[in-house]
Amino acid sequence: MDKSLWDLAIEQNEIKKDENFSSEESTVIVMGSKSSGKTSIILRFLDRDEPPKPTVALEYTFGRRSKGHNIGKDVGHIWELGGGTWLSKLLDIPITPDALLQTTLILVLDLATPTELWNTMETLLQVARSRLNEAIKEAKATDPQIENKLRKQTWERIGEEHPDKNLMNPFLIPLAIVGSKYDIFQDFDSDKRKTICKTLRFLAHIHGASLQFFSTKQEQLVSRMKGVLSFYLFDTTVSKTIQVDHNKPIFVSAGQDALQQIGTPPLNDGDVGKVQARNPMELWKMAYTSHFPQTYVNNPSTVDDPAKDPQFAEPAIDTLRSQKQEELERYRKLAERRSKGTYDNDYVAA
Repeated sequence: MDKSLWDLAIEQNEIKKDENFSSEESTVIVMGSKSSGKTSIILRFLDRDEPPKPTVALEYTFGRRSKGHNIGKDVGHIWELGGGTWLSKLLDIPITPDALLQTTLILVLDLATPTELWNTMETLLQVARSRLNEAIKEAKATDPQIENKLRKQTWERIGEEHPDKNLMNPFLIPLAIVGSKYDIFQDFDSDKRKTICKTLRFLAHIHGASLQFFSTKQEQLVSRMKGVLSFYLFDTTVSKTIQVDHNKPIFVSAGQDALQQIGTPPLNDGDVGKVQARNPMELWKMAYTSHFPQTYVNNPSTVDDPAKDPQFAEPAIDTLRSQKQEELERYRKLAERRSKGTYDNDYVAA
C-alpha cells in the first residue's frame, strides 16, 4: 500500500534527526612567523570585526556551518600557535591521534621579512612532522591502517601519477603555505620577488602543499583565503585557478605545480662552484640564504611578554611581581659591586 503524505513527512523528519547527530568535525592549525597576520586570517574568516590581539601561546576558537534547514551544523576547530617558532612544541596539543584524518596545517610566512622566512619554515615543519609521526604511531593502537589511509588521501590530493612523485616528501595531512603581507611584498625589487616566489613554490611542491599569497588590505586575497579555510574546515569547493607569475599574488593548489615549471634554484654566479648539497632541499636552501641570510628568531626574547599585556592585568599579582623584580635588580647591582670589590648596605633581602 502506498505511503500517505503524512507518513512520508514523518519518515523525512526521522532522517533529518539522524543526520543531525552525524554533524562532522574538522581541525585547522594555524602556525607561522611572529606577527605575520595569523590572527587576522582567522578573524576575517569568522567575519569578526575586531582588532587582532597578540596570540599568547596556543589559542582556540571554532566556526560552524549549517548543513541545511534543520539538518545540523558542521564544526570547524581552529587552533593558532603564537610566538613564531619558540612555542612550536605546543603543536603536540592540537595534532591528536584521533583527529588525523580531519586535520589540516596552515603555515603563514611573512613575505615582508625574507631574512626569517626559511628558518621559520624549517623549524615549524620539522616539529610538525615529528609530532605527526608520533601521533600516527599512537593512532595505530586503535587503527592499524591509519598510516595507509593518510598516505592514500595524500596522493589522491596530489595526484598518483605526478611526474615528481619520487622527489616529493609530502605531509600525510593537508598542508597550506600562506605568504602574508603581500601588500608590502609587491613593492620589492623584481629579482627579490622572483627568488622568493620560486623558493616558496619549490617548498610547497616538495611538501605536497598548496601555496597562496595573502594581504588583509586586498579584499580579493581575503576572499580567496576565506574560501581556502572553508574548503579545509567544511569541504566546500575551492578555486582551481593557477597563478605563478611573480608579479602577481601566487595561488597554486597541491599537486598543480612541477619542478620543471619552477625551474632551477636561484644560485648566485659566485656560488655555482661551491655547491656541496646532498639533495634538492639543501641546494635550494643554499641558493635562498645566499640572497637572504637568515636571522635566528627562535628566541624567547622575541616573544611578547603576556605579563605586560593590559588584557591580562591582575593588580595584586602584578604588584607582587613588580616587588620581586625590584628585589632582583637590587641583588644584581649588589652582586656587581661585590665582583668589583665594593660594598654598601643599601640591599635588604626579602
